[in-house]
Amino acid sequence: MKHLDDDDVRERAFLIWKEAGEPAGQMDEFWYEAERQLELERLQEIGAGEALSD
Repeated sequence: MKHLDDDDVRERAFLIWKEAGEPAGQMDEFWYEAERQLELERLQEIGAGEALSD
């Protein structure tokens, strides 16, 4: 399985942080949430691709 790209995670974490009102001291939480969201999206894409090939 392909590893998540740090630039993609960083961009998503920034967007999540902005939406949360730019709180201080929680960057790890935003990073992990970004990873979780991107991984879920990737798994959904894989699942959709497999469904199309059936």
